[in-house]
Amino acid sequence: MNVIIRNVDSKEKEQVIIECIEVTEEVERIRLFAESSGQTLSGSIDGRLYSVNIGDIYYFEAVDERIFAYSESKVFEVKGRLYEIERKLSESSFLRCSKSTVINLMKIESVSPALNGRFTAHMKNGERVIISRQYVPALKKAVLK
Repeated sequence: MNVIIRNVDSKEKEQVIIECIEVTEEVERIRLFAESSGQTLSGSIDGRLYSVNIGDIYYFEAVDERIFAYSESKVFEVKGRLYEIERKLSESSFLRCSKSTVINLMKIESVSPALNGRFTAHMKNGERVIISRQYVPALKKAVLK
């Protein structure tokens, strides 16, 4: 696959064009990645509000009815419910991996088996996220596409 990058003179002219013989799952993943790259959400740290690029999020976690978004080195509190975030990001590279966690598949370095049918996702930032056995089939399907 050839990749061509051309500079443009304004943000409004930026675009991604995919030319292919047929729309395969690989092409669809590239499309989803490109579309999610520009998305942002609002998150706060110690009362300060930040705009966070969705592509920078490693995973979302629900703790005590609060939702946290984990980036490479920061943890943001975000508004809403985990199922709302899951639904909003269902067309991108995010996948529910436990009752309390939605993970970014693009930030997984490797996956290894754990106890009782569960798996552990080793993230690119060094963290580990448990994948409940109920969600393992969906993860395998998403990763092995």
